[in-house]
Amino acid sequence: MNFISLSRPHKIIDLQKKEKPVCNMGISCNLFFAFVVFILLHRYAILAIGPNISTDEAALLALKSHISPYRNNILASNWSSSSSVCSWIGITCSSRHRRVTSLDISNMQLHGTIPPHVGNLSFLVSLDIRNNTFHGELPKELAHLRRLKMIDCSRNNFTRVIPSFLSLLPNLRFLQLSRNQFFGGIPSSLSNLTKLEELKMSKNFLQGEIPQEFGHFRYMTILDLQFNRLTGSIPPSIFNIKTMQIIALTGNNLTGKLPETICDHLPNLEGLHIANNNLHGSIPPKVEKCRKLEVLALSINEFTGTVPRELGNITGLAAIYLGYLHLKGEIPVELGNLMKLETIELDSNEFTGSINNFHSDLTMSFLTSLTNCRKLRVVSFSANPIDGFFSSPVGNFSDSLQIFEGGACNLNGIIPKEIGNLTGVTRMNLVDNALTGCIPDTIHGMLNVQELYLDNNKIEGTIPDVICNLKNLGALNLSGNQFSGSVPRCLGNVTSLRKIHLANNRLNSTLPASLGSIRDLIEFDVSSNLLSGKIPLEIGNFKAATLIDLSKNKVSGNIPSTIGDLDKLTSLSLARNRLYGPIPDSFGKMLSLEFLDLSYNNLSGEIPKSLEALVYLKHLNFAFNKLTGEIPTGGPFANANDQSFLYNDALCGDPKFYVSPCVIKSPKRKKTILVPYILLGVGLLFLALALAYIRMRKIKKNVGQADVCPVKGHERISYYELEQATEGFSESKLLGSGSFSKVYKGILTDGTLVAAKVFNVELEGAFKSFDTECEVLRNLRHRNLTKVITSCSNPDFKAVILDYMTNGTLEKWLYSHNFFLDIMQRLDTMIDVASAMVYLHNGYTTTVVHCDLKPSNVLLDQEMVGHVSDFGIAKLLGAEETFVQTRTIATIGYIAPEYGQDGIVSTRCDVYSFGILMMETFTRMKPSDELFSGDLSLRSWVADFFPSGIHQVVDANLVQPGDERTDRKMQCLLSIMKLALSCTVVTPDARISMEDALSTLKKTRLQFVSNRR
Repeated sequence: MNFISLSRPHKIIDLQKKEKPVCNMGISCNLFFAFVVFILLHRYAILAIGPNISTDEAALLALKSHISPYRNNILASNWSSSSSVCSWIGITCSSRHRRVTSLDISNMQLHGTIPPHVGNLSFLVSLDIRNNTFHGELPKELAHLRRLKMIDCSRNNFTRVIPSFLSLLPNLRFLQLSRNQFFGGIPSSLSNLTKLEELKMSKNFLQGEIPQEFGHFRYMTILDLQFNRLTGSIPPSIFNIKTMQIIALTGNNLTGKLPETICDHLPNLEGLHIANNNLHGSIPPKVEKCRKLEVLALSINEFTGTVPRELGNITGLAAIYLGYLHLKGEIPVELGNLMKLETIELDSNEFTGSINNFHSDLTMSFLTSLTNCRKLRVVSFSANPIDGFFSSPVGNFSDSLQIFEGGACNLNGIIPKEIGNLTGVTRMNLVDNALTGCIPDTIHGMLNVQELYLDNNKIEGTIPDVICNLKNLGALNLSGNQFSGSVPRCLGNVTSLRKIHLANNRLNSTLPASLGSIRDLIEFDVSSNLLSGKIPLEIGNFKAATLIDLSKNKVSGNIPSTIGDLDKLTSLSLARNRLYGPIPDSFGKMLSLEFLDLSYNNLSGEIPKSLEALVYLKHLNFAFNKLTGEIPTGGPFANANDQSFLYNDALCGDPKFYVSPCVIKSPKRKKTILVPYILLGVGLLFLALALAYIRMRKIKKNVGQADVCPVKGHERISYYELEQATEGFSESKLLGSGSFSKVYKGILTDGTLVAAKVFNVELEGAFKSFDTECEVLRNLRHRNLTKVITSCSNPDFKAVILDYMTNGTLEKWLYSHNFFLDIMQRLDTMIDVASAMVYLHNGYTTTVVHCDLKPSNVLLDQEMVGHVSDFGIAKLLGAEETFVQTRTIATIGYIAPEYGQDGIVSTRCDVYSFGILMMETFTRMKPSDELFSGDLSLRSWVADFFPSGIHQVVDANLVQPGDERTDRKMQCLLSIMKLALSCTVVTPDARISMEDALSTLKKTRLQFVSNRR
């Protein structure tokens, strides 16, 4: 178009030269000629400018067409040909050329792709599309934008590798690609961007080494490659870029040492963020040459040695992160010279020496010296063998101090009265120490404290009423001390409380009814004390409670029925008390209950049938009471064992509980009264026999066609044999229920244990589910798939007969208090599941997509080998198919986004579900947990804490305090969570394959095993 506009005026001018002058008068002709030239030049200008701005308009309208019209798309109505391009939202034009120079559509919740037409915005200087949900890849046509100085595509869902064509933009100064799903290596050609000042590519899936050529940048100020999968060492040349202000490499797998001359050529360095890697060696004392350093983050590495005293010379330091290393010696008092210090974290090292050295001439010690830092907000030195006195200097901290963490340091002495001076502290943690004495009354001065943790010390005396003056207190943990007296009645006035833990003390008297005023209480634990009296009715006011533990006290009386109103309760223990009377029928309303222990009391009466409704109840214990009547068989009782009912001599029921069978006693009646009933019974008997005969003929007709199926390794099995094997499909044999079926435990005549999956043929979809399961499992053979013995089908009955798995489901082992899997067992189970999924996706002639991978569909056999089961909604892909579309939706929380939104099913859906399964297995958190609401999901929860806070999300039972292998375990768990996040990225194509997932798991296992030796 530009060529045409340039040629037309020249053609007209040529024609002008061939024509004779119209006027013979010199001046008039000259004026006329000048006028004609003016008109022609004006027309040329219009032709030259018009198409250019039109080109910009066409490019922007193409971009608009690639953006979803939904999700509050503000561009849909604003970007319109009816108005000037330069007036559109997000558009800036140059005044000189009237061309688009800036495109800023950031933070608009836009969803779509970037079309190649954007490459026609040839005057573009700034491209800002951050914080949307654009996906796909960046078009190579962006290389045409030679004027570009800034590209910000952060916080989107872009995939593929980092495009190498970006190195063709000679004027680029700011390149920001963070928080996307880019993978692969970092192109070394980016070093050709000689003017680059900021390079940000954090929170992607980048692999490989940092290019050595990055040391060639002359004007670089910020290099941010955090939270990727980078390996190798940090190129030494990076520490020679004099303009560098921030080096951010946290959350990778980098190795090597820091150079001794690290700050010789970095006079402007403000932030060194290299935490959570595998760096080793010592911290170079010459780091003091970085005079402008504000943040030093080295946590979670393999650094050894001591903390250089020279750090005290970097006067601008505001944050020091040296936690989870292998540092020794004393914490240098020189750190008290840092007047701008706001945060210091030194947890989990090997620091020694007393906090306050009273027996020397030193006027300052570490803690005392830090009181000089008047801007200090966070002090954390937990889990170090310091072994010192916790004394009065702590009261000299300024009001700016908010968090004080000093747990597991073997602190001794009494809590000083000066603790009341810490008016700004919101969190005080002194757990697992050797503190003695009483809680001083001055503690009421901590007006802003929200969390107070003093558990597992040797504190004695009564719990002072002044604690009730802490009106912002949300969590109070005084467990594991030697407190006596009563639970303060005034605690009921602290309505901000959410957690109260007073277990393992010597508290006596009764529980005050005033506690019922704390209506938002979530956890209440007063177990292992000497409390007596009755449980107050007001306990039913704890509507938000998830845990109540009153066990191991001397509480007596009836159990209040008001407890049954606590429908959010997941754990209730009243064991080892002196309770009597019946179990309230209202307990059946606590539908969230997972743990119930009423053992070692004097309870009487029957176990309420209403408890059968507690489908999440995994642990129940009624042992050592005086209960009578029949043990219920439905719901949680189906999987209960005899230990739950010991020493209740009057109970009867299923022989598996080792109790007597229940005897139905007929009431004595006079013969004259019995006669009509006998006649009625005989009549009903004849009627029943007649109906049975008709039905038998119908069934025999069908049986002759299809109800007898061959069983591999067995004789033929009939419906009646199956009915006998499951005791008439008794509820006592019920193993579990699904959307279309129930699974029963059965014993064949030859003694073989089987699991009979019986489909409810009255439900819509049951036939299709049965046919799918038969089709999928008929020819599949794999060690980690549930083996099918046979299937039986007639018009009135459909069942699949499976191998019985002795150890039940993975879900049972994760959430039952009676069972536990360690890291190795969980890792082995995930390897078993991954092996099965690789076989389904690639090991058979037809690709099988399971579509419903979750803990309840993973079964464990006698040897604890994992088996994938339940193929009722599986999908088969043809030879040329990579996906299918369906309306069948699997279990919410495990399904991939494209499956849930559009019904698109592919093998990548199974990868997503597998990632969620891994997260659940190692965090012991269901994706349906009430914690996850709104934008927060299990995946985003794990991602937010990954990697530095991963210890806050993994199952606490996997890493116990004092475990010598904690570091190795955490490294293993980090690898697993990193893999789980790779499996659950939003875009299907960016997800790791099942083959790669299996390979990664096997490598993780090998590394974990070798580290344990």
